[in-house]
Amino acid sequence: MFRLWNNLFIFLCIFLFYSCGFVDLRPIEIKIEPKKMDSLLPAQYSPVILKFNTEMVKNDVEGIIQINSDLGAVNGDKYWKGNELYFVPVSGWIAGIRYSINLRGSIRSADGRELRLDHFIPFYAINKNPPPFLEWHFPFSGESIGTNDLTYEFHFSKPMDKLSVENALVLEGIGNKNFEWLENDRVIKITTDKALAPWSVYRWNIKETAKSVDGVPLPKAYTGHFTTDLDITLPFVTNVFPVLFSNGSWIPTGADIETGLRQEQGIAVLFNKPIGDNVLRSVRFEPALTGKTETLTENSIVFIFTRSPEPETLYTMIISGDTRDKEGLRIGSDHKINFIPNIPYLNITSISVDGNSAINDFSALNNVFPVQIDPETGELLLSIYFSLPFDFYEKQNTPQRITVTPFFPRILPPVALQYVNWISNDRLYMRWEGLSPSDGVTSHFYRIVIPGGKSGISSETGILMKDDFIFYLEAVK
Repeated sequence: MFRLWNNLFIFLCIFLFYSCGFVDLRPIEIKIEPKKMDSLLPAQYSPVILKFNTEMVKNDVEGIIQINSDLGAVNGDKYWKGNELYFVPVSGWIAGIRYSINLRGSIRSADGRELRLDHFIPFYAINKNPPPFLEWHFPFSGESIGTNDLTYEFHFSKPMDKLSVENALVLEGIGNKNFEWLENDRVIKITTDKALAPWSVYRWNIKETAKSVDGVPLPKAYTGHFTTDLDITLPFVTNVFPVLFSNGSWIPTGADIETGLRQEQGIAVLFNKPIGDNVLRSVRFEPALTGKTETLTENSIVFIFTRSPEPETLYTMIISGDTRDKEGLRIGSDHKINFIPNIPYLNITSISVDGNSAINDFSALNNVFPVQIDPETGELLLSIYFSLPFDFYEKQNTPQRITVTPFFPRILPPVALQYVNWISNDRLYMRWEGLSPSDGVTSHFYRIVIPGGKSGISSETGILMKDDFIFYLEAVK
């Protein structure tokens, strides 16, 4: 009986072998590197390796391997060495990041065997150091600050990689950034050469690409914002008044600007708060006047005239509405003030002819004055007393522009200037020759012209006579 059952078993085995083919019941073996939980890959491009004990269907294996981290899925290059699949990250591993190998699904060997996988293996690369954190920053988020001299500060929990932090910093609305690292590269200060705009919201951002010196990135991005509205007081002009330069400084004269501005004085402008440098370019006049603007104090300026304003002229002083205070706040609209300078025209105070008493009321004789002329010499002595002094240049120029010419009759010979002398800065002595006295039948008249207006003579401070000064002499024996 035993022999019968044994023969039957052998027969069944032969039958199965020839009817179904050979069946390989050996298991597929897999080894994974790294193989332990929270293992450490030594380098930035160390591979993850899947090792098999038989040839595999490559597409099956490549399709089920996934490597993830908190930053997302990791892209990598895959290649085979024999029965081993290598996975190398395209951008390299990042230090301190916890990665995971995920193998889930069915794969097949080349001879048709099947293996179902469900593996989850966490690991690190380069190091397992904890990430850095942003511990403190200035300005604080939502804070109100001023617009000038801002210094950003960021304090980290660990020494940082300078370049990665500087590249990861995004600061809105500032110009060139200047970086300063302190406290063993844990603190960074940033200054800028550009003032911020007032009453504006500014934002900053530090991206996750900022790393510590050991290569571990920030665990998250940091953001913040602040507002430049610490100062809410708008600037405005509080006073405009004449000033006089004395003992090295400008002092108020006590007069009002509307009618009190005198020769060789400046105009001071006072503001309610410290004012910005652009105020030095914000003053103009209508009609135009030349000069320069200088700072008196942090909230006042003075306009210094190159040439005194013209007398009896209505001027408008305009402080531009774009004038800004130290925080960048604008006045908003032009500040205008009208004034008429208390500056007289250059006048003739008196005239003395031939040494006689001075004449100072020219209207009384209708500007016609008798003067005795010696027929033999024909000389005229003229002393002119001006209301304002003359400088050296004007002393040279003025006598050449004063003319004495025959007026009636026209046939009288011309006269010539013989001698000039400035007795003082405001008194001119002149001697003319060639005058002819009346002959008893016909009166002889001469016309004297001292030119005025913009093309006329001027004092040492540039003050002109309003009009030509004209008077007539009747030459008598």
